[in-house]
Order: sequence, then C-alpha cells, then structure tokens
Amino acid sequence: MALPFVKPPERLCILRLSALGDICHALPVVRTLQQHWPETRLAWVIDAPEHTLVGDIPDIEFIVFDKRKGIGAYPDLRRRMRGRRFDALLHMQMSVRASLASLLIPAAVRLGFDRTRAKDLQWLFTNHRIAANGRQHVMDSMFGFSEALGIPEHVLTWDIPIPDAAQNFALETLPAGQPTLVISPCSSMSYRNWTAAGYAAVADYATRHYNMQVVLSGGPTAVERDYGENISALSTSTLLNLIGKTTVKQLLAVLRAAAVVIAPDSGPAHLATAVGTPVIGLYACTNPDRARPYQSADLVVNRYPEAVLAKYGKPVDALPWGIRVRDPGTMERITPVDVIARLDQALARQTR
Repeated sequence: MALPFVKPPERLCILRLSALGDICHALPVVRTLQQHWPETRLAWVIDAPEHTLVGDIPDIEFIVFDKRKGIGAYPDLRRRMRGRRFDALLHMQMSVRASLASLLIPAAVRLGFDRTRAKDLQWLFTNHRIAANGRQHVMDSMFGFSEALGIPEHVLTWDIPIPDAAQNFALETLPAGQPTLVISPCSSMSYRNWTAAGYAAVADYATRHYNMQVVLSGGPTAVERDYGENISALSTSTLLNLIGKTTVKQLLAVLRAAAVVIAPDSGPAHLATAVGTPVIGLYACTNPDRARPYQSADLVVNRYPEAVLAKYGKPVDALPWGIRVRDPGTMERITPVDVIARLDQALARQTR
C-alpha cells in the first residue's frame, strides 16, 4: 500500500507508549487525524501511567501496554491484537521495547522515522518512513507522520479532559482572586534541574511584586520532595508545596488555573502547554529549539548555546541536532535575573 493515502483509511494504530511530555507532543497529531478523517477508527497503544492522562479522550480505543509487567506486557498486547488489521501503524517511539511491541500489531503500512533519526534500529521494523528533517522540534517531527499519510495541516489542539473532581481540587486548593505561579522544579533527568536557591529567589519576587501564590508541583520521588523542601526553606514567602500530592489530572487542573508556569525541560512544561498556560522554560542542557514548550518560544531562558560552546568548542549549528550538555553546574548558567525578566514579560502580556 502506497503513501499518502488517496482516501481516508478505515483503521489506524498509533504506537507511542511514553512519556508524558511526548504524549503531549503526539496528541495534536491524533487530533489532526480526528479532524480530517472523522470516520477513521483510531487505536492508541500506550503505557499505563500515560493512559491516566489521556485515556478518557472519546473516540479513541486505548490499548494499555504496561511496561511494569516486563515481558508479560507482550502476551497481553498479542491477545488485544488477535483478529485485527490496521491500514497503517504509526510507530512513533524509538525504543527496542516499542519496536518489539510493533511486531504484534498487524498493519499493511508500518510508518516510522526516517533512517537518520530512527534510533535503536527502528528502521528495521518499518516499511515506510516520514520525510527526513534533522532539525525540528519534537512536535513537528511527530507531525511528519500525519503529513506522510496525506494531511499537511497541523491542528494544535489537545483538549485533554479534566474531570470535575480534579477541577474542584484546583478550586479548593488554590486561592481565589490571587494569581498563581506554578514552579515545577524537576525533570526526570537531574542534570536538567535548576537550583533551589534560584527558584526561591524567583518565588519571593513573584510574591512581593505581583502578590502571587507560588505553588510547587512535582511527583513523589525523593529528589522532587527534597527540592520542594529546600525551595521552601530558602524562600521568605509562604509557598504551597503540592509535590507528591496530586494525581496527573489534578496537576493538569492546577496548571490550567495558573497564570504562568516555570519548569526545566520536563513533562509538566508540556502539560501546561496542552492546557494553554504560558511556560517559562529553563534550558541550558538541552536545545530549546528541539524541546521547548511549543507555544512559549519567547519565554524560554536559553543558555544552551553558551553551554554547548564551552563544552564542545563549537556553535550549536556545527554539532548534531539535540546534543546535550550533562556537566554538573550547567543549569547554573541561568540566573534569577534571567527568569524574573521572563516572568515580567509574561505577566505584562496578560495585563495588556
């Protein structure tokens, strides 16, 4: 079967297991498919934690591939795929685990990344590839899949449902009539984390100058809890520490209610983008042109070029796309003054 399709396909399967940020990058592609081919039946193979974020979206069949089960997840997927046939599989995840799972999904077209970007030998598991474009934002690379199928438009819509209980949690937890600044201090990769002292300085500025309620958000890991305690201890303001105290849907409701979010390269930055909240992204270790909050390019604090030059002795354009700087202290190139300037910019825009 050739691409692009000359008519809407009957059935498509999306394979994108994780993580939360990349699910947010993939979702507009799925919304694009829904808008242009409303009669096409969609199935999405997804990991269990990410299913809690999007699993209640209507008109998509979610098939949970629970990575926590190890090899036991594969027989489960085989059973769910028995007797099925898809017009195309959108193999949107580059990992050996995902590629092995793809073998259990029967599809005539098996669409993956171009050979250059198809890491972990993904190209061995596909028979069609998206157009090569080595220097794209992650979300734009995801849109390469819908483009390859024959849809050039990009629909920047997320519409993740937020249950009433989660909305009520945000209403009851956040102060009424006072703007909220959410600080999500941690990434899953600790080298991307900014300093607790920096976050505390920005929190104090937001409290003094804008009468904001500063909320700390994050998961239940020891690193995140320690960050929350350290930021609170260093701050002279009264912070609301919700680290480890919210579900994914409650976090989404809190992010939607916020005036601004501050975060490093992490899932919550993209969750905030999905609910329309401006994000001040903190980037020194990773390239914001590849991974920034998609709708907040002008609010990025970008110390990546200077970090790359110091590490590799070459400018960004002379190095492979997405190369990282993992050296300790890299994020300390960002100063509170940098972040405060972006906060002023974001709030001035909202006032106008």
